[in-house]
Amino acid sequence: MQLQRVAVQRATGAYALMDSLKRHGVTDLFGYPGGAILPIYDELYRFEARGELRHILARHEQGAAHAADGYARATGRVGVCFATSGPGATNLVTGIATAHMDSIPMVFITGQVPRHAIGTDAFQETDIYGITLPIVKHSYVVRDPRDMAQTIAEAFYVASTGRPGPVLVDIPKDVGAEEFDYVPVEAGSVKMPGYRPTVKGHPNQIANALRLIREAKQPLLYVGGGAIAANAYAEIQQLAELFNLPVTTTLMGLGSFDEHHPLSVGMLGMHGTAYANFAVMECDLLIAVGARFDDRVTGKLDEFAARAKVIHIDIDPAEVGKNRAPDVPIVGDVRNVVIDMLRRSKEDGDRFESDRNRAWLNRINLWREDYPLVVPHYADSLSPQEVIVEVATQAPHAYYTTDVGQHQMWAAQFLKNGPRRWISSAGLGTMGFGMPAAMGAKVALPDEEVICISGDASFQMNLQELGTLAQYGIAAKTIIINNGWQGMVRQWQEAFYDERYSQSNMLPSMPDFAKLAEAFGIKGMVVRSRDELKGAISELLAHPGPVLMDVRVKRDENCYPMVPAGKNNAQMVGLPEHKHLEKTPQLVHCTSCGAKILSTNRFCSECGTKA
Repeated sequence: MQLQRVAVQRATGAYALMDSLKRHGVTDLFGYPGGAILPIYDELYRFEARGELRHILARHEQGAAHAADGYARATGRVGVCFATSGPGATNLVTGIATAHMDSIPMVFITGQVPRHAIGTDAFQETDIYGITLPIVKHSYVVRDPRDMAQTIAEAFYVASTGRPGPVLVDIPKDVGAEEFDYVPVEAGSVKMPGYRPTVKGHPNQIANALRLIREAKQPLLYVGGGAIAANAYAEIQQLAELFNLPVTTTLMGLGSFDEHHPLSVGMLGMHGTAYANFAVMECDLLIAVGARFDDRVTGKLDEFAARAKVIHIDIDPAEVGKNRAPDVPIVGDVRNVVIDMLRRSKEDGDRFESDRNRAWLNRINLWREDYPLVVPHYADSLSPQEVIVEVATQAPHAYYTTDVGQHQMWAAQFLKNGPRRWISSAGLGTMGFGMPAAMGAKVALPDEEVICISGDASFQMNLQELGTLAQYGIAAKTIIINNGWQGMVRQWQEAFYDERYSQSNMLPSMPDFAKLAEAFGIKGMVVRSRDELKGAISELLAHPGPVLMDVRVKRDENCYPMVPAGKNNAQMVGLPEHKHLEKTPQLVHCTSCGAKILSTNRFCSECGTKA
C-alpha cells in the first residue's frame, strides 16, 4: 500500500497562523499592532498584499473586539481579533467578556513576550491567559510553533460548536518568528475526545415534551439567543404554528421569531411588553428554547411562571436546571431538537387546529389591547420612541446594533428585526459596544444597511472608532438618542434614589457630535424637532458613506413598562391606562398595596396583584 505523503514546508509560526486562519475561512479580521505581535503583523503584511486577508485597524483594542463580535453576530461565522501583549491584551477583556456572556463564536489572538521572558515581569507582560480564564470557553498558549496549526484548528472548532463562545490564543513573540517544518491542519479535521457536545435530544424526553404541549391549556414558547446561534428560526415558527403557541423572546432572542406574526407577544422581562409578562405569569406550560432564565427576564425568580410546568431545551447542560428546575429537560442543539419534535409530532398525527388555545390567545390579545407599547408625542419636544419608530419605518430590513441603556430598550421594544439583524450586548450590558459592532457588521455585509442606535453617554465610550469608519469608508450609520443623561441610571435614580442624580448628567461639556464627526471627515447631522426627523433619516440612509446623527430628545423620558428589582413580572410600573376606560375613569384602591387603580383593571399597575 502506498502511503500518502504530507506536504511539508519551511515556515515561521506567524506564517502557520495566517495560513491556518485562511484555511478556516477567515477573510476579515480586526486588531491593533504592538511590539510582541509584530512578527504576526509582518506576515499579515504579505497576506494582505496578496489579497488573501483583510485587516481593519481599530483605534482601540476594545473597539476591535466589539467589531469582530458584530461581524460574528451578523454572519454566524467566527469573529477574529488581534492585539499585542500587556495593555493591548487587557484592553480586550471587556470585549471577551461581552462575547462570553452572549455566547458569540470568536477567536482572540494576543501577542506575548518571548518564552524566556515569561514570568519575569518583562516590558508589557501580563498573564492574559490567567486573567481571562473565567470569561473564555477555552484558552491556549502556543509554546512551540509546531503546535500552531493544530491549536488554531481546535480554537475554531471549540468556538463554533456546542454552545458558542470566545477562545483565546496567546502567542509568544519568538514563537511567531521561529522557523519550523510546517504541516497544515485543515478545518474540520480535528478530533477532541474530551470535548463532545450533545447535539441530539433524548427521544423519550422529546416524547414527554410533546405530551405536555398537547395537554397544556395556556402554553407559552420562550425563545432565547440559543435559537439564533442554532439558526432555528424556521423550525420554531413551524412548532409555534402547529400547536398555536404564543411566542415571547428574550433580548438575545429578538429576531428568532417574526414579531409581525399574530402569535408573537414580543420581548418579556424588565422592559418587555406587558402582555408578554402577564402571559408568562399566567401560563401553565413554559417551553424554554435556548434561553437561560436570566434575572432581567425572570424578575423575582421564585414567582416566575410559578403555575407552569417547564420544558427546557438547551445545548449547554450546565444551563438546564441552573435557575429553574424543568419538568422535561432536553439537552441538545436547539434546531436538531425542534426538528425531531416536528418529525415525531408528524408521526403521531398532530395537526394544526385553529381553535387550540383559543381562549388563552384571546386573553393575551385583550392584554395587548389594554396595555400596548406607547409612542408619546409631546408638543414641545421629540420623544425617543418616535425616533426609533421612524427609523424602523424607513429601514425595516436593516441590521441594527445598539449600545446599552434606555435607547437599547426602546429599540428592543419598537424595532421588528429579522434573524441576526438585532445585535446588542445583552448579558454584560457593555456601553460603547454599538458603533464598533456596526462597523464589524458592515465589513461583513457591505451591501446591507447597518444602523447603530446609541445614546449620548454610551457613544462617548468608543467614539474614537469614527477614525476607523473614516479610514475604510465603512458606511455604517449611527443615530444618537441624545437626552443629555446616562438615561437608565437617571431613571433608576429618579425611581429608587429619591431623585439624587449623582454623576449621571452628561450635559456639561457635551461635545458637538456633528462637528466631531466632521473632524474625522464623516457626515454629521443634528435633529432638534419632529418636523426635521423624517427628512433627516431619509438623508442619512441615502448618504453613501458613514453618518453620525445627533437627535435631541426629551430629557426626562422614562422607559416603560418596567419591572422593578425584586418584583415579579406582573408587578410592572408605568403601564398605560386602558383606552376604552378613558371616558369613565372610575378609580378604586388596590386591596393589596392601596394604590389607586381603574376599577376594571385586571392587575394593579403598582404591585401587580390580580384585581
